[in-house]
Formats: sequence, C-alpha cells, structure tokens
Amino acid sequence: EATAYGVPSLPPEGLFVLNDATPGKGARVVIAPGTGLGEAVLIERDGHYDVIPSEGGHVDFAPTNLLEIRLLRYLMGKFGHVSYERVCSGKGLPSIYAFLKKQGFAEELPGMKKSLRNEADPTPIIVQKAMAGECELSIATLNTFVSVLGSEAGNLALKVMATGGVYLGGGIPPKILTKLKDGTFMASFVNKGRFAELLAQIPVYVILNNRTALFGAACYGLEL
Repeated sequence: EATAYGVPSLPPEGLFVLNDATPGKGARVVIAPGTGLGEAVLIERDGHYDVIPSEGGHVDFAPTNLLEIRLLRYLMGKFGHVSYERVCSGKGLPSIYAFLKKQGFAEELPGMKKSLRNEADPTPIIVQKAMAGECELSIATLNTFVSVLGSEAGNLALKVMATGGVYLGGGIPPKILTKLKDGTFMASFVNKGRFAELLAQIPVYVILNNRTALFGAACYGLEL
C-alpha cells in the first residue's frame, strides 16, 4: 500500500520498462515480491490516485504447466493451502529449490547444501548463484519463480483492467532485473489465451528505488 502511494510520483529514472507499451488512463497495480507478496491497486479519480490495499498474495496458487502442478502437490503436502506467496516471495524460493532438488532436476553443487543450511535466509544465496549462472538448481528455481510471478501479475492486471500499468515492487525484482528482461516474465504475463493481445498493450515497470515505500508513506502524509 505504501509503495502504491509512491508510484504516481516516481521519476522516470526510478523505473525500468519491461515492454514496449503505452499506458492508458485505467487502473494501475503494484505486485511486490519480497519477504512476502504484496499487492495493491491504484484507481484514478479527478487526477488523483486512490490506493486500494489488498491481500491478493494469499489467493490460491494456480499452476499453468505440468511442472507447476507437481510443485503445487509438493507444497500442498507441506502447507495444506498454497497461496501465490508460498511461491512468489523470499520464503517461496527455498521451497521451489527443495522441490526441484527432490525431483532430481539437477545435482546440487558441492557445498551448496551446507551453505543453505547455515544461513537463516537461504534466498540470497539461491538468487546470487542463479544470476551468476553457477548452479543449475538455482537457475531453474529462479526461472520457475519469475514464470509464476509473471502469471500472477497478468492475473492481477486482468482483474482490474490495469491499463495504466503494472509495477513490480519489493526487494527482489531489482536484484533479478537481468532475468526479468530475458522474456520469461512477459511470456507468462501475456499467456492468457484470448486476452494475450490485451495484456501485451499494458506497460510493465520494475521499480528500481528501494525507498519507494518510505517515499509513498511521505506522499500519503503530505496529502493528509
């Protein structure tokens, strides 16, 4: 919610555009994977944006391919209810990694098991190894994460007709910008059957400023 309040006033250099699309006058949405998965909606009224908070990150995870179906079954065995946050968040990445390891997708690197076990938060290690191209399990983990994130971003955009744009916030997207640019995210984002063309016309931005939530809180305070 705080990030969403900051979005309308972000300077262009605070954003990276993932696709070639022109924003319309409709709603905007924020989807922010970090420790959890935050979502919010911005509705324009007379030149001003009202922010609608959301707990959309806790809706049911919907797999879109056979691998994700197996991932869902694995996570259901651990957690019962499986939300998008169980997959698309800092806490979700280690679960994807463990699933792919159990599936025998690739051999775990020597020392990786010890490194992950010794860290209170193994997510940064998985992301670093994936971005460096040094660990097949980590690369596959990040691929799955980005694909599911793209799918849920597309879901959110469709639900509120977010022709004003989709904004990726949170702590993770700036750290994986190179991966977000390789087409995996956008392929999942537009993969909505008859509505693929509509989604292709919605701009998608990565918020680069890691202080946007603080900035948004200040904007809200100034409005009051």
